[in-house]
Amino acid sequence: MGVTDDIADELAQQALALEAKTGDEGITVKVSEILGASSQTTQEAFLTSVRVRRAEERARTYLAGLAQKADGSENAR
Repeated sequence: MGVTDDIADELAQQALALEAKTGDEGITVKVSEILGASSQTTQEAFLTSVRVRRAEERARTYLAGLAQKADGSENAR
């Protein structure tokens, strides 16, 4: 990744971690606004990283649920 993507992804990770810790879903919105005021390119990279990481979390949660069900059905036999 380039410097813009690297910085944006680091910021996305920090913002998402703070959102999870505080329950304040407005953190990523505010960070996005701050970035957009100076660099639309960095804002777009940040928002992409946020979407990718949220999608990853949902997909991993789904797969973990499937694995848990599969383990439960194997144990029921």
